[in-house]
This record gives sequence, C-alpha cells and structure tokens, in this order.
Amino acid sequence: MRTAPTILHLDMDAFFASVEQASKPSLRGKAVVVGGLGPRGVVATASYEARVFGVHSAMPMGQARRLAPNAAYLVPRFGLYKAISERVMELLRALSPLVEPLSLDEAFVDLEAGQAAWDEQSARLVGAQLRADIRAVTGLTGSVGLAASKMLAKIASEQAKPDGLVVIEPGTERAMLGPMSVRTLPGVGPATGDHLRRAGITTVEEIVEAGEDELVRLLGKAHGHGLYAMALARDDRPVVAEREAKSVSVEDTYDVDIHDRVRVGLEVQRLADRCVRRLRGAGLSGRTIVLKVRRYDFSTLTRSETLRGPTDDPAVIGEAAARLLDSVDTTGGVRLLGVGVSGLADYTQEDLFAQAAGERAVAEGPVEEHAVAHAEEQPSLAERRWPAGHDVRHAEFGHGWVQGSGLGRVTVRFETPGSEPGRVRTFRVDDPALEPADPLPLVLRRPGESGGGRAGPVGAPSGAASSGDQVVCSSEPASLPNS
Repeated sequence: MRTAPTILHLDMDAFFASVEQASKPSLRGKAVVVGGLGPRGVVATASYEARVFGVHSAMPMGQARRLAPNAAYLVPRFGLYKAISERVMELLRALSPLVEPLSLDEAFVDLEAGQAAWDEQSARLVGAQLRADIRAVTGLTGSVGLAASKMLAKIASEQAKPDGLVVIEPGTERAMLGPMSVRTLPGVGPATGDHLRRAGITTVEEIVEAGEDELVRLLGKAHGHGLYAMALARDDRPVVAEREAKSVSVEDTYDVDIHDRVRVGLEVQRLADRCVRRLRGAGLSGRTIVLKVRRYDFSTLTRSETLRGPTDDPAVIGEAAARLLDSVDTTGGVRLLGVGVSGLADYTQEDLFAQAAGERAVAEGPVEEHAVAHAEEQPSLAERRWPAGHDVRHAEFGHGWVQGSGLGRVTVRFETPGSEPGRVRTFRVDDPALEPADPLPLVLRRPGESGGGRAGPVGAPSGAASSGDQVVCSSEPASLPNS
C-alpha cells in the first residue's frame, strides 16, 4: 500500500442520463431513464431524480415505468456517449500514462506515475482541477475518489456522489471501513451479503472480528482469503493502462419470441455481420465463434466453434454461426440471440478455407457490408423508426429530439443544448421534411482551443447518432409519448 492517496477513481454522475439532460433543456431537473424501451428492456442509467422513486440500473424497464410513470424514457445514444467519454479520457491521460478505463464513464488513474501528485495536498488539488476541467469540456459532472489503493479510491468516489470529491488518508482506512456494510466491499453481492448476514456478519469490522479461518469456512478458500484482505484495507493491485479485450460480441433481445426458424437464421446472420463490423473497427480478428440463444423458457444455451486461425471474414464467421445454430432447438421460440468472437488477435490468418468461403459467398451474391449499413442508415420514409430521445431535424422547425412515436405519428420537441425548453409538434412518421440528425455538441470549444482528439465541438460524434452494436436490447421500438 502507498503512503499517499495518489490513486484516483473517476465516476461520471449518472452518465447516460446526465448527457440526455444536458442536451435537452426540457429534461433538466426531471426524472430521466435511459435503456431498452421494449417489454423486455432494462434500465441502463437513471438520473438522480428518477432514483428517488427507486429506479436503478439493470432494473426491468416495466418495473421502472411502474415506479416512475411520469419519467422520460429514452433509447441510448451510444455514439454520443462514446465521443464524450473520449474527451474525458483525454483529460485523464494528460495526468498520467497509467489510466485504466473500466467503462465509458469510469476509470482509475495513477497520479504518482505521471508525477501529477505525490502527497495528499497535491492529490486533492489535482482532483478538484479535474472535476472543473470535466465540467468545462463536457458540461457534465463527475465524482472523484482519492486513496492509496484502487479498492479504497472506488469506495471514496461512491461516497463523493454526486459531483463531489472524497480523499481517504492513508492510516485511516480501517476506521473508515469498519462501520460500513459488507456490501461496500467489491465482490460482495446480494447472495454473499445474505450468506454473511445469516452468520451474523453485517459490517466490515465484523468480518475482521470473525477471522480469516471463519470466512474461508463460510465462503471458500479463494473468496474467504480475498474478502478478509479487503476488510483489512489490503489492496496492492496496480493501475493497468491497457486492458486486453477478451471478446467482441453483439446481441439482441426481441419484444416477441421468434418462432420462425428462417427468421432466426436471418437474425443470426445480421448479428454476425454487426459483430464483424465491430471486429474490424477495433482492428481485431478471432478464432472462436460463439452463438448465444435464450429460449422462451429463459434457458440460455451457448455453442462455440474454434477455427484453425483468426479471421475477420464475414462469410467465415457467418457460416460458423449458422452451423452452431443447426445444433440448437428453437422450436418453442427465441427471446434473445447473440454472436461473438473470442480468441482475439490483431492480425488475420488467411487460409484456403477462409478464402474459399469468401469466394463462395460473393458468388452467391450476398449484400455487402457497406450496402447493409447504407440500407440501415437510409430506410424508406414509411419504414423509418424514430427512437425516443434521438435527434432529428425538420426542414422548417430545425433541430429537435423524438419524445415518442406510435400509431403512425412521431412527436418531436424542438430545442438544442443551448436553448430554452422548446415547443412540441407532432408529424406523420413518413413526413419528408423530418429526418434523423447527428447530436449537437453539449459544449463548444473555445476559439484556439486544441485537444488530443478530433477537432470540432465537444460531444458531437463523427458518423451516426448512435451505435446499435453496443446495445444489448437494441430491437425495442420507440416509446409512446408520455401524457
């Protein structure tokens, strides 16, 4: 353990929901829930105003609607979230070469490695300046925890929420952890927490009092030793700059179970194509193709096939996924499908089988990847989908966002991040004057400002407004307008 609180943990506050509130003046200070809006969707993020009603991440969307019926329910815009995340990560990398991202909105930073801080006072100043920089660059807030270890820094940032900074001074860890719930420690979920509670252990100090042998008896050797060490505030894990990706995958949950075997096969091929696009976008290839099928009765099956060498060939991956599907019984219906690739490498091993598969696929005349993307981006007017919360532009009224759609109508609120709350208007879904648009920047860069990323406005991603490849439940329709 270090002698100074030079490990920083940043956690952006209700990130997805905060981005939506920042870009939509009419939602500021109101309950906002972001996630899959279909019957089987789940909450990705809830604003603090929505959390008052008991809504939280990973909750079924139906339950969230019952708890907060008047909240705004929006489909995620991952392209925008990723663009803003990149700007935040740029600020962190300016502090240290050792930045360990955990997700789009969370990361560890080793301040000592970048000589940005060496004691409590300098670490506190860095944390305060980082929060100010994040607000200036993105218009959003983040909470910062500073401690001598990763575990304690994460606990500190949780205590700092929302929009705060907490420093845990070395030497005070045991006293601080003692009265806390066992659920505070990493790896202690509901099941482990209940198991400890039945043994009369509810606080961190009671874990220490029970002793290591008792924890091993209750939880097993690995978990028991690890939990006892955490209760004593022992954590020597370093901040790791690069976290190697283990797999790339995409999946969709369907509002209505799919019974038609042909439709299931087409969905698997569509998912395989999306997975290949993500692979190529990351400059990766892989050897093991994985198919995931969740059936009507919630039973989940996975099948995998390992190729002779890594590939990013859509024909090879698609054929492997189809072979895997042949071994799965989908008679009763399918509620979720997923395709993934593991055994990743940063090169592609060309072989005769892969080349033959590609040539055969071309000869049979498949729709090429760019053609699929183009078709998805420019559907016919009658087939356009209007996801709730996504950006649109009207030839007469300008920029706005979709409040909801249904029954052949789409409701749009016309406002921008820098405007007053705007007016609401309703159009036919095939109105030729209405079209999807890219998100507007949350904060404009100051003249002459330079950044490590793309030039231009902060928060405006290049390309499409959102990336469905990262959405677990990406097949939900847009929600109907709330009354």
